[in-house]
Amino acid sequence: MKQYLDLVRTILDMGTWQENRTGIRTITMPGAMLRFDLQEGFPAVTTKKLAFKSAIGEMIGFLRASRSAADFRALGCKVWDANANENAQWLANPYREGTDDLGDVYGVQWRKWPGYKVIDASEQARVADATARGYRIVTQFEEDGVQKVLLYKAIDQLRQCLDTIMSNPGDRRILFHGWNPALLDQIALPACHLLYQFLPNTARREISLCLYIRSNDVGLGTPFNLAEGAALLSLVGRLTGYTPRWFTYFIGDAHIYENQLDMLKRQLERAPYESPRLVIADRVPAYADTGVYAPEWLEQVEPGDFSLVGYRHHEPLTAPMAV
Repeated sequence: MKQYLDLVRTILDMGTWQENRTGIRTITMPGAMLRFDLQEGFPAVTTKKLAFKSAIGEMIGFLRASRSAADFRALGCKVWDANANENAQWLANPYREGTDDLGDVYGVQWRKWPGYKVIDASEQARVADATARGYRIVTQFEEDGVQKVLLYKAIDQLRQCLDTIMSNPGDRRILFHGWNPALLDQIALPACHLLYQFLPNTARREISLCLYIRSNDVGLGTPFNLAEGAALLSLVGRLTGYTPRWFTYFIGDAHIYENQLDMLKRQLERAPYESPRLVIADRVPAYADTGVYAPEWLEQVEPGDFSLVGYRHHEPLTAPMAV
């Protein structure tokens, strides 16, 4: 994880102080990239203890389209508690549905993106095509004297990615994202890690992932998101028969919060250890071994199905999360 420490040093050396919505200043730098070969190890931070089980719990909550902090807690992840119940702006939001509610965050967009089509009622071929693609007619209405049909379906972006990997791995559009402009005012926190693109290599039977983060808390968020992204790539590779290879991590706004500086400076004094290895439990079917495509395991995996082997780390360090 030398790359991670180098990023911290670069932000401290080149970043500038900025104010932000949390009220806690950050040292901020625009544009950063980290790239990991997963065949050389799992990108777990070793200069402190990674909250691995919490990161995996969050990932599984996303896979299950959870929108409640209680669901994440049940999976061993408490990082959503403050955003659900202590964020003043969200507490005052009329769309909040009570204690622990988060709105349609991350996984809801991944697995149940709300897709609508408005088609002229006279365009029967278009209506028939939409219904054949899984849309259902919700209602009909008149607009400017023209009869319209409103259709809807929940789009499972991630499942579509797996299906495309299996049917057309050369497609350069195997991606999903969580930035839905129509819902930004109805959620506790707009997606930070918002665009994922899978890149299969059929010649080598390898699969890679590019992840774009619009805004990243480098002290707490980056180690967490690196673990989630690498675990997701490994799971997708297992379910589709590809070996996970390159994980490339892009950051738009890379920042360090002022109240996390001591934690990061202590990490910079520590020498990183060798990267561990991720193991997924045998009960999760591997397409390369079984020849059976089982994408339903996106929802069936449990936190205990993921473990790190050979994970050596320095003493734990903590710092507050800005909300």
